[in-house]
Amino acid sequence: MHAQPAMRYMNTPSSKTFDILWADLDPNGHMRHTAYMDYAAQARVDFLHDCGFTLERFQHLRIGPVLLREETRYLHEVRANERISVTTEITGLSSNGKHWRIRHRIFRAGGELVCVVSVQGAWLDLAARKVVPAPAELREAMRNASRADDYAEFTAQKIA
Repeated sequence: MHAQPAMRYMNTPSSKTFDILWADLDPNGHMRHTAYMDYAAQARVDFLHDCGFTLERFQHLRIGPVLLREETRYLHEVRANERISVTTEITGLSSNGKHWRIRHRIFRAGGELVCVVSVQGAWLDLAARKVVPAPAELREAMRNASRADDYAEFTAQKIA
């Protein structure tokens, strides 16, 4: 068992920077819709890594994050060779430790907000293939990670 150091609560969103590639574009010459989700997913994986939970650590724990809902708001187009920054912040954790909500804001260089990706997910037991509460050290890390100003604990309900 690997003990994780206690983290202090952060109030500044995590941020990662990416350069837009030719492969990220659609026939209209702007970033394709799925590329936004790809960059948000990478920022989320990096965020968890920065919290002490690498992919190898998740494999050791035999759990992993799984998305249940994803909503994307496109505000401005992004074109080839632009640089974007993707912020990650927790907008909510369920009281039972099974579910989480994260928001990513995507900005172009210069600070213009171009997209908002909001996700709700859970912790999946990789053997049982069911949603389970996070282990204590992961719950603690998520509680101490960067929180949005509108953070709220919630009770997870079945998604229709």
